[in-house]
Amino acid sequence: MHENGTDRQEYIRQVLKAYRTTPSTTGQVRRADRFLAGQLFDEGVPLAAVANALVLAAARRVLRAADAAPLEPVRSLYYFRPVISEVMSSTVDNDYFDYLRGKLEMKNNR
Repeated sequence: MHENGTDRQEYIRQVLKAYRTTPSTTGQVRRADRFLAGQLFDEGVPLAAVANALVLAAARRVLRAADAAPLEPVRSLYYFRPVISEVMSSTVDNDYFDYLRGKLEMKNNR
């Protein structure tokens, strides 16, 4: 069991759903992505930290200068691994991640 009683399969499902719906990803889940989600569960990484890392990385990619060259879509959950570590070691308030979610939502609705 994990935080809030989440079992391993449910944790993996939630991580992969969050990854699949993150802006700037291909939306496709590979076997390696499922493996990493299981590793994150085994390491005790909270779902909130994974979700916040996805938002932070997506914001860095999407909320760039309008004249910046477009980036290729992210093809693997492993792309987010360093950002997950960054979020885990940071003391940034959750309000900041909510702010980024709102900015991404506004960008997507344009």
